[in-house]
Amino acid sequence: MNTPEVVTAKEWEAARERLLVKEKEVTRAKDALAAERRRMPWLLVEKEYAFDGPSGRVSLLDLFDGRRQLLVYRAFFDPDVNGWPDHACQGCSMVADQVAHVAHLNVRDTSLVFVSRAPQGHIERLKERMGWTMPWYSLTDSFDADFGVAEWHGTNAFFRDGDRVFRTYFVNNRGDEAMGSTWGCLDLTALGRQEEWEDSPEGYPQTPAYDWWKPHDLYDARTS
Repeated sequence: MNTPEVVTAKEWEAARERLLVKEKEVTRAKDALAAERRRMPWLLVEKEYAFDGPSGRVSLLDLFDGRRQLLVYRAFFDPDVNGWPDHACQGCSMVADQVAHVAHLNVRDTSLVFVSRAPQGHIERLKERMGWTMPWYSLTDSFDADFGVAEWHGTNAFFRDGDRVFRTYFVNNRGDEAMGSTWGCLDLTALGRQEEWEDSPEGYPQTPAYDWWKPHDLYDARTS
């Protein structure tokens, strides 16, 4: 390895301060991008979709579980994927391993689900062995083809207004790295983190940062 030079503590701190300036620029740029994402136009979902879940057949509207926002990650756990039926795709398994506790999303009126072509029996066995707890449904129709995830993983964001569902955003490839944290997931949604410091359109729900943060077992069960 061609390692960097070894310096004094003062020189190290100076180097860190120089890099910190650039890091803050990146953070501000990400915040601005998320603000622009919250102003993206919406697409009305007019087609009906069906999924198989632990309790039977459900609709896209049902996946919201009564909340206003929904993130749907297309995970490749299918008969034609390497590792079947013992494992899902390697990349999708990495994503699943890094998903934070969904209660933090739920309390921000947001649901997260995974969908795959595998039947529920295989999905439940995989979740139990891997320790995954996120809701995971079986695809039954053209949802994956219609939303850009038939041949590659990806995350679609949706918003519910009554019984109407809108597609608000979509990421794939390295964009799915945002699935590794609550903040990254919320930044993909139409409402964002819903905190007062964010640049959001007028009327969007916002509360002080930190005020809503809790250990996941202390959230009000009615909201999470």
